[in-house]
Amino acid sequence: MGPYSQATMAQGLVFTAGQIALDPETMEIVGDDVSAQTDRVLKNLSAVLEEAGASLSRVVKTTVYLSDMGDFGAMNEVYGKHFGDHKPARSTIAAKTLPKNALVEIDAVALVE
Repeated sequence: MGPYSQATMAQGLVFTAGQIALDPETMEIVGDDVSAQTDRVLKNLSAVLEEAGASLSRVVKTTVYLSDMGDFGAMNEVYGKHFGDHKPARSTIAAKTLPKNALVEIDAVALVE
């Protein structure tokens, strides 16, 4: 969608670009609620991390951007399912508008395996 990398590596870390709920085949937003979109976002994030030699279990920091902070609980529930017992540091920010009018965007920093 723009002049940037999905991920870049430096000194044993991978820094991802923000991921939104794009279907990788159609490049269209999937899911009409924050739960469905968060699930797709974390699947996309996982794929980017795996391509870089990392995984969700190696994430040390995430930033979550929500178009509506009222969606925090629903996003948090799905987020927790994907990360399980692993609890990286996280910031959550309300954003007026996200790319393609997405409801959630997440980026991460992870250790490369």
